[in-house]
Parts: sequence; structure tokens; C-alpha cells
Amino acid sequence: MSDPNTAPAAVGFAPEEIDPTASTRAARLKWVVVINDELPAGRAVNAAVCVAAATSDAVTGLLGDDAIDADGNAHPGLPWAGCSILSADAATLRTIRAKAASAGTCFVADMPAAAQHTRVYAEYLDTVKETAAEDVEYYAVSIVGPRNRVDKIVGKLPLMR
Repeated sequence: MSDPNTAPAAVGFAPEEIDPTASTRAARLKWVVVINDELPAGRAVNAAVCVAAATSDAVTGLLGDDAIDADGNAHPGLPWAGCSILSADAATLRTIRAKAASAGTCFVADMPAAAQHTRVYAEYLDTVKETAAEDVEYYAVSIVGPRNRVDKIVGKLPLMR
């Protein structure tokens, strides 16, 4: 497991790697979000959006340029290299998170269940602080890393339905 007191290695795309004309499969890094398959739709979407927000803020070069429509209206940039939304049971999700966190070459953002069970962020922080790592229940995990490493970590998980 990685040391929580050390900063994770920076994961992202260098400006020269960003190629919006290439297939998403050609990108060096792969982005997946894995959702706990026991969640109802609303909670699953919330968990996915939350880990995606944390990921897009932390991983450089993930979002493409804004799209400008024929009338000149801007539509904010989306992930040019794509993002797959997968699902897994709680035990598999925990294992995937642990593997990604220990890989050293991946960025990992997770959403503990406590995030959806509190309405005050400080209470969420306190709840997580009082929970042993092995007792944290995850609702979603976002992973960005080298394509072959991410594929190995998530295996053949199904797309979320």
C-alpha cells in the first residue's frame, strides 16, 4: 500500500501528447470510473460525478478544448481520451482501489460511502478520519494511468448498465 504521507506521482498528459484527432484507444493513459453495482441509480450517478470532478481537477491534460457551436456558443471541454464507466461489487471495488493505489503509476480518486451519508463536509472528514482503512466502504473509484496497467487492474469488468 502507498504511504499516505507522501504525495502521489503526478499523472497526466503533456501538452504534446494531447491529440483530439486520435482514437481514444491511442491515448497513453486510460481513465475508468468503477461504481459499486449495489447502488441505486441516483447514488451511482452522484458517486461517479464526484470522483470525476476530483479526477479532472487533478490530472493535467485530461479535458479537451471547449467546443464552439455554429452560433459561437462555447461548450466546456470534455475528456478527449474518453472515460469508461464500469461496475463491480463492493469487495471487487475495494480490491481494485487497493491495486490502483499501490501501483504508483495511477491517479486514484475514491468516494467513501460516508460522503453520501453526511450533509456537512466537515462531518464527512471526521467520519473518514475515525474509520480504519480496511473498514472504508467505497461507492466509486476513479483511476487514470497507463493503459496496460489500468486494463490489468480492472480486468474484464462490465460497463455500467
